[in-house]
Amino acid sequence: MNIDQQKIPQATAKRLPLYFRFLEHLHASGKQRVSSTELSEAVKVDSATIRRDFSYFGALGKKGYGYNVHYLLSFFHKALHQEEVTKVWLVGVGNLGTALLKYNFSKSESTQIVAAFDVNEKIIGKEISGVEVYHIEKMAKMKKEKQASVAILTVPLVAAQETAEKLVAAGVKGILNFTPMRLTVPETVRVHHIDLTVELQTLIYFLKNYPLDGKNNGGVSS
Repeated sequence: MNIDQQKIPQATAKRLPLYFRFLEHLHASGKQRVSSTELSEAVKVDSATIRRDFSYFGALGKKGYGYNVHYLLSFFHKALHQEEVTKVWLVGVGNLGTALLKYNFSKSESTQIVAAFDVNEKIIGKEISGVEVYHIEKMAKMKKEKQASVAILTVPLVAAQETAEKLVAAGVKGILNFTPMRLTVPETVRVHHIDLTVELQTLIYFLKNYPLDGKNNGGVSS
């Protein structure tokens, strides 16, 4: 099935990994089919939104039957490029960076941190969970040996922009930015920001101003 990815709304695209993760769980448990209502209860996305998301990919299910779990899993496995191994760099081996290295996408066979970078001479040359730490100035030279298309940025705020520029120069096309800095990069590079402080402040704001009544449990934002 040929899908024009440019026509898939970004909000839908962001939910696809969520569906895929739950389908993996269903498949592992031996379940053969699932309804949009069951999916809704599991991933906390309303069933109408799920049906609309799936409709962008054609007829994935049958009315009165639901969705074949194996077929859906195979379809989204391909749609999310899970058959390819995505190599990732991690830049900034502090507390957060070290935790991410130790985790190293342990539940995913298609994503792997292959190299880490820092400026701290005490950790350069060491291995953390099998990943060697290199000096940040070696990123450009590592393009061929341990090339990566994606980087995780966990450096101090003051070093964020300069480090991002080095990543771009090294050929990185996507940056997962854990710093508060809003990075300036070429239009050919995509940046996703994860600001834990902002997320926590947002959660506190909603708790204070939108008390839960049992009918709306907050769920997963879409």
